[in-house]
Amino acid sequence: MAVYKVKVATGDILKAGTKNSISITLVGSRGESRQTTIKHWFLPGSEKDLTVHCEQDLGPIVLIRLHKWRLFLEDAWFCKDVRVTAPDGTLYRFPCYLWLEGVITLEVREGSGRKKLVDDELEILKEHRRQELEARQEAYQWKIFAEGWPRCLNVDSVLDLDSNVQFSCVRATDFKGALIFQKTSHLLTGFLSKSTSWKSLDEMRSIFSRSKGREIGGCLVCPPP
Repeated sequence: MAVYKVKVATGDILKAGTKNSISITLVGSRGESRQTTIKHWFLPGSEKDLTVHCEQDLGPIVLIRLHKWRLFLEDAWFCKDVRVTAPDGTLYRFPCYLWLEGVITLEVREGSGRKKLVDDELEILKEHRRQELEARQEAYQWKIFAEGWPRCLNVDSVLDLDSNVQFSCVRATDFKGALIFQKTSHLLTGFLSKSTSWKSLDEMRSIFSRSKGREIGGCLVCPPP
């Protein structure tokens, strides 16, 4: 009987915790463990400890599978990392830093630096890499916005993107706040309401110097004759 000690860490960002069911499967070079359920109620910044019992030694742990199951309502979970200690004391680290949404199984590769990769020896790692590339190719496709314009992502809105490629709610709120501030500033200075051409560079400089864009106004200097 081989016993593995597992520590699962939840990120410390806003709403990172979850009440949904989370379980884990350890995958080694000699086999894999049974799916083991972790305790519920994951709080932001918390860590959960559990033991995984296997009938035999799994060999080097090459990846893990995190299974998320929705009990009643959807409650996304942000996994920071997972650390697995083998029976011989070897520590395996699995950095994740991803959101898990809905009913999903996420495979995470072992993240320790190695001098020699074992991808060519283990078919399961080859398959994992192939599925990862296919998923990225499907998620990130290009489309032509307009003839002569640079291509853009084939989505109608940033909300259609996966949560892991969107800005965090804190960063998004910061951007929206900065945008509202700049629009208000330009409205008060008369920039947004101006419908005629600029009369001089001094007029442009007088408007931009009242906002954080004063560096732009400072660049509006005619070169000497």
